[in-house]
Amino acid sequence: MPMAIIVHGGAGSRTLPPGFPERLRAGCKEAALLGWRVLEAGGNALDAVEAAVRSLEDNPYYNAGTGASMTTDGKIELDAGMMDGQALAVGAVAGVELIKNPISLARKVLESPHVLLVGQGAQQFALEQGIVLCKREDLMLGPRYQHLLADQSPQTQNDPTESPSNANAAQEQQEKHGTVGAVALDGSGQLAAATSTGGIPQKYPGRVGDSPLVGCGFYADDNAAISCTGYGEDFVRLLIAKRAADFVAQGENAQKAAQAAISVLTARATGTGGLIVVDRLGKVGFAWNSQYMSHAYIIDGMPEPITGI
Repeated sequence: MPMAIIVHGGAGSRTLPPGFPERLRAGCKEAALLGWRVLEAGGNALDAVEAAVRSLEDNPYYNAGTGASMTTDGKIELDAGMMDGQALAVGAVAGVELIKNPISLARKVLESPHVLLVGQGAQQFALEQGIVLCKREDLMLGPRYQHLLADQSPQTQNDPTESPSNANAAQEQQEKHGTVGAVALDGSGQLAAATSTGGIPQKYPGRVGDSPLVGCGFYADDNAAISCTGYGEDFVRLLIAKRAADFVAQGENAQKAAQAAISVLTARATGTGGLIVVDRLGKVGFAWNSQYMSHAYIIDGMPEPITGI
């Protein structure tokens, strides 16, 4: 049985600063390799996508886990979801704070009687599962927080027209969106999908996008596994992840299914984004209508991942 894994580091519609494309490609390559090693060692697809997404959550250059965006009131609220295509088991969390790797909390939910836990309830569940809460500062790493610290200089603090939140909001709104995800097919034919995000920068407190919603930001069945990134409200309205899986079920390969799903997004909405797909034959696909989407994939017979942005 063929094996495959593809990851993404989020779609965006802004000009990336110098050096960022290389860092985003390198992070995706590292995540894909981690997931691939799990598959090569006989691990299942769920293990592979969890390992890959954890790597991206730990990388402060992505908007998930460490380095995630703030809400308008200065909180860090994280969303994540994953799905086992064989058992159709789903686990997701939304609006959770002080969780360094929300994808692993979503995995715990998947293994429980629950499907989706939110806010304080999800945090309580994490404690019951032995997941140690982190400090807020542990999530405030990377380039977006370097800008925030610069905004908090004495000169800025003495100027009431340039508050840290307002100055940083202008910077972060340029990012539009950013989410990480992985999809995989293991040697037994199991498909799995995982998605994790910090949400839209400067989002309204309590806002939840597509990332933790099955069929919207992620989906897996016996035909395909999908992870999405982009303007979440439109991905929710159009059930983009499920649409991509349905295209595969209708006979399209992973690449054509990805392109068809993004064509629906382009035709029916104004928001932008992208997605990754792996099908039951081990073919991978990816498409986006934003300016870029960092990604990497590796399939049987390849010596190392191919990356792109």
